[in-house]
Amino acid sequence: MTDQQHAPLAPARHAHIIAALERDGIVRVSRLTEELGVAPVTLRRDLQQLEEEGRLERVHGGAVPAEAARADEPALAQTGGAIGVLVPSLAYYWPGVVRGMEAEARKRGLRLVLRGASYELQDERPVLERLIAADDIRGLIVAPNPDVTHAQDVVQWLDASGIPAVFVERDAVVLPDRAPVENVTTDHALGAVLAARHLAALGHRRIGLILSRESPTGRKIVTGWATACDELGLAPADHFESLFPDRNGPGFATAVNAAIDKALDAGVTGLLIHSDPEAMAFIDIALNRGLSVPEDLSVVAYDDEVAQLFTPALSAVSPPRAAVGAAAIDLLAKRIADPARPVHRVSLSPTMHARESSAPPA
Repeated sequence: MTDQQHAPLAPARHAHIIAALERDGIVRVSRLTEELGVAPVTLRRDLQQLEEEGRLERVHGGAVPAEAARADEPALAQTGGAIGVLVPSLAYYWPGVVRGMEAEARKRGLRLVLRGASYELQDERPVLERLIAADDIRGLIVAPNPDVTHAQDVVQWLDASGIPAVFVERDAVVLPDRAPVENVTTDHALGAVLAARHLAALGHRRIGLILSRESPTGRKIVTGWATACDELGLAPADHFESLFPDRNGPGFATAVNAAIDKALDAGVTGLLIHSDPEAMAFIDIALNRGLSVPEDLSVVAYDDEVAQLFTPALSAVSPPRAAVGAAAIDLLAKRIADPARPVHRVSLSPTMHARESSAPPA
């Protein structure tokens, strides 16, 4: 008896297809052929019948749920439709965002063409031009450096290109009208508020903020920190703010020691430090000086990339990286489907995770 004779009957195949659609958001004839052990022509007939029943909609090479196909038909019209992605790093923070993009793109039958730039790159336009020239790019997701000379030139170039684009973890406007650019961001200001509230709830009345000078996230954290200090009724003497230089530079250890001295002199007992590596370096130097965490100083890290792996496990503000990436794909697919829709700016809330590095002051 052949494998085909052992294959499931049509009702069982249909149930399998619908279950796979609900699980993955898309099905492929090639994969179903392996899973069900039937010929591609049989599966195509199954998909046609399910489409006639209104339970799915076929796309090239497979099918998607009927609702998703109607919402994003232009984005799903062809297998292999490409979305160009340019992020400033493939080593820290951004891999989590990209994984969220990949998962959402896979559900929609899209593929990513990924490029990593760097925070040192002054002008991303040549990278974007090569990205567009190398493939049939239907839309772009970008996170350009906002602190370089050509930052606004990149925004203008994207607007003039006519290619649908979504900014991720970036705010920008198009001159001269200052029209906002479509984007998905984490509410980092809220993240700072959550950290300050956490420290205050533990009983800390003198707190400090230490930021990485190189991070574009810093200005939003500062805004939220100021809001939190007002909300908590802290006087200027009850809080301080400091900047760390590049942690790989020669002045980093000196800056950490100066921040520790400043905290001790001001009677500060709780700190928010951006980002995880800076927080870990701070704690290492503090421990070498005979201080204890959290007994002498409670520390909350910002980013939660590797915070839980440290000893003590770091309390941390966690941006929803994967959700940010998925939302960017969703926003771009909808923009491709309806170029006339209003500009959308999506803000996602971070979460505060309390761990071993924060406790009530001694």
